[in-house]
Amino acid sequence: MALDQKSSIETEFGTLPEWDFSALYTAPDAPELERDFDWLAKECIAFATSYEGKLAQIDAAAMLECVQRYEKIDITAGRLMSYAGLRYYQNTIDPARAKFMSDAQDRVTNATIPLVFFSLELNRIDDADFDALFSADAELARYRPVFDRMRAMRPFQLSDELEKFLHDQSVVGASAWNRLFDETMAGLEFDVSGEDEPLGLEATLNLLTDPERARREAGARALAEVFGKNIKLFARVHNTLAKEKEIEDRWRKMPTPQTGRHLSNHVEPEVVEALRNAVVAAYPRLSHRYYALKAKWLGLETLEVWDRNAPLPMEAPRKISWDEARSTVLDAYAGFSPQLAELAEPFFTQGWTDAAVKPGKAPGAFAHPTVTDAHPFVMLNYLGKPRDVMTLAHELGHGVHQRLAAGQGELLSSTPLTLAETASVFGEMLTFRQMLANAKSTEERKVLLAGKVEDMINTVVRQIAFYDFECKLHAARREGELTPEDINALWMSVQAESLGPVFTYMEGYETFWAYIPHFVHSPFYVYAYAFGDGLVNALYAAYEDAPEGFQEKYFDMLKAGGSKHHKELLAPFGLDASDPAFWDKGLAMIEGFIDELEAMDA
Repeated sequence: MALDQKSSIETEFGTLPEWDFSALYTAPDAPELERDFDWLAKECIAFATSYEGKLAQIDAAAMLECVQRYEKIDITAGRLMSYAGLRYYQNTIDPARAKFMSDAQDRVTNATIPLVFFSLELNRIDDADFDALFSADAELARYRPVFDRMRAMRPFQLSDELEKFLHDQSVVGASAWNRLFDETMAGLEFDVSGEDEPLGLEATLNLLTDPERARREAGARALAEVFGKNIKLFARVHNTLAKEKEIEDRWRKMPTPQTGRHLSNHVEPEVVEALRNAVVAAYPRLSHRYYALKAKWLGLETLEVWDRNAPLPMEAPRKISWDEARSTVLDAYAGFSPQLAELAEPFFTQGWTDAAVKPGKAPGAFAHPTVTDAHPFVMLNYLGKPRDVMTLAHELGHGVHQRLAAGQGELLSSTPLTLAETASVFGEMLTFRQMLANAKSTEERKVLLAGKVEDMINTVVRQIAFYDFECKLHAARREGELTPEDINALWMSVQAESLGPVFTYMEGYETFWAYIPHFVHSPFYVYAYAFGDGLVNALYAAYEDAPEGFQEKYFDMLKAGGSKHHKELLAPFGLDASDPAFWDKGLAMIEGFIDELEAMDA
């Protein structure tokens, strides 16, 4: 039996942790794994036998037992898929791991087909009977937010037979195209001028932040060349997924392509529209203004795309060791609350983080909550840059949030995407504020401020531009098949608007939509980043204005998980995301940082 035990890897940044999967399963051939697959298949059939066709007739006590059985099924399926998925992301080019994940997905999908009736039947209960049922028992009433979100789908529900068909064929639909995208991306190699050997995607993207302009350009051109060679495949992936979504939305009578995302986020379309409009209106005051400043610092009249994330000339390039990154983040967390640092500590010591860049490893970073009776897992691709320290702070925020929300139980722990970025962005802000307070010179403060502004622009401006790109893409796909040139044109339309007049665009940049995984995995996810940043800016302002008792309210918000609506969660802080002025408060913080940078430059 090949064990998946806790380990670490020696790098130039020190000893970096790797995942220990034992909280899930000890090995891919562990007997517990087969036991859980078997239990899942049998329990789903038993569940359907007990309740199918009967949900409208059962009393509150029986409904509570039903919900608790459903939750146990959810935990087991989640444990199996978390294990398969995390092992796969650790090495996406390993055929054995890819097969293991695919087989697990098939088995879980097949096992859970009998459950499709559950949401359909619950949604057919009329409102008065539903209210009476969920008011009759306090423990059952606790689960009501889960079913309120489920019932939001009532107007868009299909027949039982069609819903079962969609569930059954999902493994050869979107998830298969997702896998094709992931495996293609992980297998790409980039011949970068000046490099001894081909680089993977993560290392090539990392060159875009290199101090040497020639290396940044070489990285950008290598990206453009490889994306260009593969653009037909990526256009096929996007065409197919957008068309599949359009077909399902049409059958469900969804009014817009974004409706499903808004419903799953439990957020009103007008709130997202207010956010989007506020950010787009602020482009000239934020990104256009900042990048004009950056061009001046770099001594350039215009910026190329490879200059967007360039380090500043006054920035002393240095590699930050893993130990320093760890102490920086934990100290910042402890400065806000010792409890926050305690909750983050096991991610460094217990095999909860996989930090090193390795062949075949998925690019980027994430925190995966797995299941509430295990623990979250954080993935990084740590390369010792200041931004990597911020990424660590960000993903640990997610991890802490997921640990605190786990107390709600499996069905209620999952936070809607709009609030899922709250703790992560707040963790970044705490880390940034501590580093700013410790700055030893005006130059150091300038570099930190500029870095934070760039991160905020990437989080707010860039993600809303991504959202606009997706809106345009899905709207255009409804009119017919899109050529790669069509998609390229949509991409460039939002880039020019959001980045501003100081930029020129190299040939090939029009293909850079191709590598962004959110467009493939989670359509319209990206606005959650801007939502989270704006929300945290407003929250942090509330913390500065009235620090007394803030920590307790903050922890209560994180512990709530998905049990409350964003209005209810923000009310204790005197904030309301449905107020258009709310978003201007968050954007004003970014503007204030740019004001300070301009004043330093005067």
